[in-house]
Amino acid sequence: MYQRYRWPVLLTGVLGLSLGLAACNPASNLSGNQPTDQSTGPQGAEQPAPTESPEVNIYSGRHYETDETLFDRFTTQTGIQINVVEGEADELQERIMAEGERTPADLLITVDAGRLWRAEEAGLFQPVKSEVLESSIPASLRQPDGLWFGLTQRARVLVYNPDKVKPSDLSTYEALVEPQWKGRVCVRSSNNIYNQSLLGSMVETLGVEATEAWARGLAANLARDPEGGDTDQIKAVAAGQCDVAIANHYYWARLAKSDKPEDKAVADKTEIFFPNQGDRGTHVNISGAGVLANAKNPEAAVKLLEYLVSPEAQKVFAEGNNEYPVVTGVEVDPVVAALGEAKFDQVNVAAYGRNNPEVVKIVDRVGWK
Repeated sequence: MYQRYRWPVLLTGVLGLSLGLAACNPASNLSGNQPTDQSTGPQGAEQPAPTESPEVNIYSGRHYETDETLFDRFTTQTGIQINVVEGEADELQERIMAEGERTPADLLITVDAGRLWRAEEAGLFQPVKSEVLESSIPASLRQPDGLWFGLTQRARVLVYNPDKVKPSDLSTYEALVEPQWKGRVCVRSSNNIYNQSLLGSMVETLGVEATEAWARGLAANLARDPEGGDTDQIKAVAAGQCDVAIANHYYWARLAKSDKPEDKAVADKTEIFFPNQGDRGTHVNISGAGVLANAKNPEAAVKLLEYLVSPEAQKVFAEGNNEYPVVTGVEVDPVVAALGEAKFDQVNVAAYGRNNPEVVKIVDRVGWK
């Protein structure tokens, strides 16, 4: 059974984290080191130090039961213990930077390629060479130098009200700036990394000028000021506050599979459209992970990454959190499968972060709140 901890991660110094973990699990700590003080027997005889067992220590920005299931299965199959500290991605990165060489973490897992790029830019990852990872994960879904790897995919789709919009009215992200959509679009804040990564992909494909023109037109066509998360945009469409919204597909799938009648009612009032099927394909983002530069257990961390892209693990990801696998040939959840097959953009996800500084300037210039 893996060990899971969720505390405020911005504690003062690495000692705070180590002491907290020691209190939770006296037999082990997150650094992977067993107590070094040798005990003595009843007659003062020196006893051998405990044998260290392999483990992987994870800082994770994902908070899903699917991950717990996979970590437990990995430990059962390999005997490698998993310890997880959960937190928000930016805080975890700050934590790792503050800890430096003393960090107990071996692996950083987070959502969005933009966040992985931020950690890459901070020098937090070490390159990994793995035939398993390179053959299983398409090149577009991993960092070219092996610094981080995509584990799941999420499509950024259009959610629309079928009473007000016909599928034939929709085509591309770019078309949302046309006059017919004036006052009809909902989207969350431009500060959100999912939107910034969408724009980062557009900068890569269309260029800065075209992306800025699109962002300006989209901001002008909004039905309301951006507020809330992706689920809130979907609910706004169902409530008639807007006719179409941009959101990640799995938020809609969660509503469709919910036990709550009010959630299912939202899904029943909305439909999903995959934009840009006639050209580059629908924008996709990833959840992903990288082995940290100061990892104490890098080999075990790579073994875990390789397990997470196995067909078994990919199926758990797909069924448990309604995400798309990164490995071809793995079935998706039936609710997601019912949305139909779609063409996904093949631009390398590393471009999202690389273009992020320019994207931030763009949204500031156009006034997208």
